[in-house]
Formats: sequence, C-alpha cells, structure tokens
Amino acid sequence: MNIQLEKMKQKQEHERRKRIAEEKHKEWVQKKREEERRERERKLTKEMAEKATRELEKMQLQEKAEVKYKEWLKKKRAEEAEKKKKEKEKEKEREAELQEKKEKSEKIFKEWLHNARNKPLPVLSGYGFPRGKSTGLYFCYTYVVT
Repeated sequence: MNIQLEKMKQKQEHERRKRIAEEKHKEWVQKKREEERRERERKLTKEMAEKATRELEKMQLQEKAEVKYKEWLKKKRAEEAEKKKKEKEKEKEREAELQEKKEKSEKIFKEWLHNARNKPLPVLSGYGFPRGKSTGLYFCYTYVVT
C-alpha cells in the first residue's frame, strides 16, 4: 500500500506540475498575443502618424505652389496690362504723327493751290519750241538748211 500511495502521490504531483506548466504556457501565450497586439497597434499608430505627416507636407507644398502660381499669374497679368498700355500709347503716338503729317500736307497743298492760282502762266513762245528756236528735235518740216 505504501507503494501504491507513493505512486499515487507521484501521479498527483505529476498532474499538478502538468497543470501548472499548462497554466504557465497559457499565460505565456496570452502575454505573447498581447505583446503582438500592442506591437501591431504601435505600428499602425506609427504608420497613421507618418501618413498624416506626409498628407500635411503634401498640403503645405500644394498651398505653397498655389501661392507661387497666384503670384506668377498676378505678375503676368500686370505685365500684359503694361504691354497693352504701351501699345496703346504707341498707337496714339502713331495716330498723332499721322494726323500731324496729314495736316502739314493739307496746309502745304492749300498754300501751293493758293500760289498756283495767283501765279502768272508762262508765256508760250513759238509753237512749242523753247524761246522760239529748235533745240535738237528735227522733223522734216522744221529742218532748216543754212
């Protein structure tokens, strides 16, 4: 009986140790799973933070680009307005010059017309010959033999 009692105690001790080992194993597996879950959460949080940072940088870069584009567009429009203004001024100058030229031409024409009316007509001399003499044009009817 003593042997049976001893075997029984050993068996009970073995089962107790087995249960303790199983419990420790379960605790270890549970801790391991908890650590893995925390690690995943940390990674996920880190990725979300990095993604948010990238999005923020992207938005800031886009805002900068938009501001630069607006400045460039404003500058370009100002240049265009200046160019149009200069072209209008040049056109006005050209028109003024043309008007001045036209007025000057009309004035000169009127003076010429006034002077032409008052100018005496030239005296005609001898049937189309200057000063009444033949000057190198010899026709059969006007050729004079000397």
